[in-house]
Amino acid sequence: MQFDDDLIACAEAVQKGDPDRFLAAMAAPVEARPLLFALYAFNIEMSRAPWASQESMIAEMRVQWWRDVGAEIASGGQVRRHYVATPLARLVNHEAAQMIDAMAEARRWDIYRDPFEDEAAFDTYIDATSGGLMWMAAASLGPADEGVVRDYAYAAGLAAYLRAIPELEAQKRVPLLDGTNAGLIQLAERGLDRLAAARRGRQAISSAASSALLPGWQAGAILRQVRAEPARVAAGALGRSEFRRRVSLMWQAGTGHW
Repeated sequence: MQFDDDLIACAEAVQKGDPDRFLAAMAAPVEARPLLFALYAFNIEMSRAPWASQESMIAEMRVQWWRDVGAEIASGGQVRRHYVATPLARLVNHEAAQMIDAMAEARRWDIYRDPFEDEAAFDTYIDATSGGLMWMAAASLGPADEGVVRDYAYAAGLAAYLRAIPELEAQKRVPLLDGTNAGLIQLAERGLDRLAAARRGRQAISSAASSALLPGWQAGAILRQVRAEPARVAAGALGRSEFRRRVSLMWQAGTGHW
């Protein structure tokens, strides 16, 4: 599929707003890139909506707008014109697009400053945001087991969330139920357990769908860093060198081994 103006704009938005997913999309086969760029551009729009205004009502309206887009796509009906919504409606699996509703509901947490109610609420947030996005990508690209995808996406989403802790705290959010070293270690271990579970089910993910999992290529390394040195979270010091990041992504893309 050729890149039209909308898809070019999506790719540019991802390159600027989500460099890691841009690299992951560029590492995917050419035929998968249009879908991935549309989905990742949508994710940028959805994740930014709660932060669009200090007025909670305006932020709610922005989130609802994307929730309505998801309903239009899932129904297979006419979808409003937008540089992201238009190609997304054309490329994404319409049944999987039902996940957008749960993603929008989860993003409402970002509007306010209340802490998560409990561990289940935190897991629901990670699963709806990271899991919903990765499952839409996988389901649109090829056969895949949803449980395996969501296990992998939980680890990937948790790693990304832990990297965002300093910024969330700067925005006066309460991002963690237990931000102590012990709490962070326990959280990292949960993420690593989900990653191990996903890897045990690797055979349930087709080669075509495996491109959807590329954005999680750093998850294991980051979660192991948290487990070994939880102080890295508050210091904003999670991650690997640029060389190791790129090499590990190319290895995963080239071998299909995640």
